[in-house]
Amino acid sequence: MPKQNTYLQESVENPVAAIVESIDRDVERGEDILMFGFCVVMLSSTFAPVAPPTVILPLVALTFAISSGLARHNYLRMEAKLNQAMAQLDRHEKMALHPIATVFKEHPMPPLVDSYNFFKNLKRTWKSVMGGILINPLWMPIFYVMGIQICEEKNLGILNKAVIHVEEKI
Repeated sequence: MPKQNTYLQESVENPVAAIVESIDRDVERGEDILMFGFCVVMLSSTFAPVAPPTVILPLVALTFAISSGLARHNYLRMEAKLNQAMAQLDRHEKMALHPIATVFKEHPMPPLVDSYNFFKNLKRTWKSVMGGILINPLWMPIFYVMGIQICEEKNLGILNKAVIHVEEKI
C-alpha cells in the first residue's frame, strides 16, 4: 500500500479532525520506534555472556542511531504532510491546527548530518566524553546517540501535547 503524501483525505466531513487523528497516529508511530530502540538496547545485556563488550556496545550505539534516525524521518514526514494539508484548508481550519504547526516551527528538527556533527553539538559531545571518562571510553558513542534519541523523544512529547490540546478543542 503506498504511503500518503498528505493528511487531507478526499471527501471528509471534518478535515481538521481527520488531520489531527492522522498526526496522532504518526506521533504514536514515532514513539513506538523510539521505544523499540530502547527495548532492543535493554535486551542487549542478555548477549553479554556470549559476546564481548567490543561487539555489543557498537551494536547498542547502532541501535540508538537507527531508531533515532527513523523517528527523525517520521517527524519530518509529519511536518511535510501537515504543511501540504494546511495549504488546502480554509483560514478557520488553519487556526484550529495552529498549535500543532507552531510546534513544528518552534522545534525544528535539523538534518541528521547536523545531529551527528560533533562540532555543532558541543554540549552533547562534552556530556558523552564525560560519561566515557567516568564509565568506559567505549560508551562515548552510545551516550552521543542516546542524546539524539532523547532529543527526538522530547520533540515527540511536545508534539503529542499539542495534538492533545487540539483534540480537546474539537
